[in-house]
Amino acid sequence: MRPSPLPLLLVLLFSWTCSLQWISPFVSSHEFTVDGSVLELVESNFDSAISAFEFVLVDFYAPWCGHCKRLAPELDVAAPILAGLDKPIVIAKINADKFTRLTSKYEIDGFPTLKLFMHGAPVEYTGPRKADLLVRFLKKFVAPDVSLLESDSAINKFVESAGTNFPLYIGFGLDESIISELARKYKQKAWFSVAKGFSEDVMIAYDFDKVPALVSIQPSYNEQSIFYGPFEEEFLEKFIIQSLLPLSLPINYETLKLLKDEERNIALTIVDDESDEKSLKLIKLLKAAASANRDLIFGYVGLKQWGDFTDTFGINKKTKLPKMIVWNRNEEYFSVIGSESLDEEDQGSQITRFIEGYREGRTEKKSISGPSLMGFFNSVIGVRMVLTIIFLVAVLLLILTIGKDNEDDDPRSGASRPDDKED
Repeated sequence: MRPSPLPLLLVLLFSWTCSLQWISPFVSSHEFTVDGSVLELVESNFDSAISAFEFVLVDFYAPWCGHCKRLAPELDVAAPILAGLDKPIVIAKINADKFTRLTSKYEIDGFPTLKLFMHGAPVEYTGPRKADLLVRFLKKFVAPDVSLLESDSAINKFVESAGTNFPLYIGFGLDESIISELARKYKQKAWFSVAKGFSEDVMIAYDFDKVPALVSIQPSYNEQSIFYGPFEEEFLEKFIIQSLLPLSLPINYETLKLLKDEERNIALTIVDDESDEKSLKLIKLLKAAASANRDLIFGYVGLKQWGDFTDTFGINKKTKLPKMIVWNRNEEYFSVIGSESLDEEDQGSQITRFIEGYREGRTEKKSISGPSLMGFFNSVIGVRMVLTIIFLVAVLLLILTIGKDNEDDDPRSGASRPDDKED
């Protein structure tokens, strides 16, 4: 009996498929037409695209998503600008609602989600979504690890072009080799530069009186810190870490993301309304305390702004506010005995006594009634996922309802009963 050719064909087909999987990661960029427009990807060429370019910003979208539709024209404007950089950034998009394998692989939990693939490795994009601000935000990722500034005008240009989304570090009278390693390590979180030439006017403007000096700037919060050494890696990195956050951090869904990698405890002040005049005065006092206690993160949150968060610490409308606690970012927090709340008079002294009480161990440990820091961070994911599911269920129910109405209107729909079986 002549053997069937089917097994041989299956072997050949299997070998051909494996060979395609083997060569696909090495496909070069010439397979894609890069003309400054947004690339439309599908599942079959997604891996090829992110391996073909050094930097790819991918928009994971859903066709029915209103936010996605508003984002699309902003990406269209940004794409040719980013493609024209010395180190181009390609913008691509993919229908994540359709290609669910990729949605699962990259943990896409809401639409639109932007991820920046750097040499094939994804990083979640958390920056602005207006075209001009998006371009400015992304330029940092392709900028030199340490920018060398030769004059006063170069310093001004660097600060202006860096924008306000990241802290800035400018070394004055400092060799770039001293901070180059740390600049690479923290490149995704801050801008780094070294000023080679500068005038006395710059020293006055940035408030340092000797060199070498490393100036840290928080543009969004109009804050500045100065480090005079010692310029050993241990001390230098400690200063950089502690300066990545503002002196007093407003706690909300976005800023919680900044705390993911932190190890410091949070001295948290809870106020009734963080935007009222009394709270603004208190925040200034918190900044002064924070500058002298860099081993703690000082944060504040308003009951009015985020009641669900404050509720986990037992705070409600009957609680006397302002109130300070120390949160370990997990399931526990500490109240300082005798400093349960802040009176209106001499709040600076009360903050000092609170910190002293905490350091001396005059505390009462309590458990939060809600999620930890990561729980709150993940709850953002949960909320978006729930809303997505609700929307999809509503659409499905609508389709079923329309289908049922059409079936009832069809005179043939009475030809058989639901329990009838077809032969």
